[in-house]
Amino acid sequence: MHALPNQANAISSSRTHSQPRRKPRPGFINKYYDDEGWWALAWIDVYDLTHDERYLATAASIFADMTYGWVQTCSGGIWWSKDRKYKNAIANELFLSVAARLAVLTTDPKQRTNYSAWANREWQWFVGSGMINPEQLVNDGLTESCKNNQRTIWTYNQGVILGGLIALHAVSGDAALLSEAHKIARAALSALTDQQGVLHDVCEPKCGGDGTQFKGAFARNLRALNEEDPKLAYDRFARTNADSIWNQVRSPDYHLGEVWSATSGTPDASSQSSALDVLVSAAELSAKNAFN
Repeated sequence: MHALPNQANAISSSRTHSQPRRKPRPGFINKYYDDEGWWALAWIDVYDLTHDERYLATAASIFADMTYGWVQTCSGGIWWSKDRKYKNAIANELFLSVAARLAVLTTDPKQRTNYSAWANREWQWFVGSGMINPEQLVNDGLTESCKNNQRTIWTYNQGVILGGLIALHAVSGDAALLSEAHKIARAALSALTDQQGVLHDVCEPKCGGDGTQFKGAFARNLRALNEEDPKLAYDRFARTNADSIWNQVRSPDYHLGEVWSATSGTPDASSQSSALDVLVSAAELSAKNAFN
């Protein structure tokens, strides 16, 4: 997911590679640190499923490359890309998430300490950077003078940080991290949903191939927060949005569009997978209730 510093509105200030493309260079390394972060998280997820150490090693190798993006410009944090022109939320949220999850999964004590240190360093920088505004919402990035640029409050920037804080909490046991996650989650549910409680991004209904992924990233990470520390508001969000999405579905194709409150646009793999994140959350809740 990229955030572009020189274009002003809608999806032009952030873009996602929902299906990252292979680059000529090996190891899933490319020009963009946020792309690398998505790949690293993907391989960590595969490792969780398979316990094949090759996948964890690949994630660790990607993270090692990401650390080269950390410089003291704006007192720390990693760049969005290797052009070194912009510091933004998504790249740093992913850096936090990858570091913390590697700290949880790595068995080598020295490596675990290293990942934990990076995760804590990133969070301390992020929370002090100003990207979390007074309303507890995350703006897109920083200006050249290292101030909050007041650019779009994208749903995925409210979501990925939740996953990072959950993982860092697993490392440190610090309950304050979950409190921070709940503040951001509550603010997002208040500011980014309509009167019916359905989530929206400002780019709708033309978010492009990348922006259609943003809401799914939020829903996925909100589900993880709800699993860690359940709240009724998160249950309601999943059910409300899943019902709204399903109300737009028509057989035989069962297309899932980018707008979750109305039929619009041409569904594609990106909009399908994003909407499925919400349907999976709601299905999981229904299954839990059935056995309780």
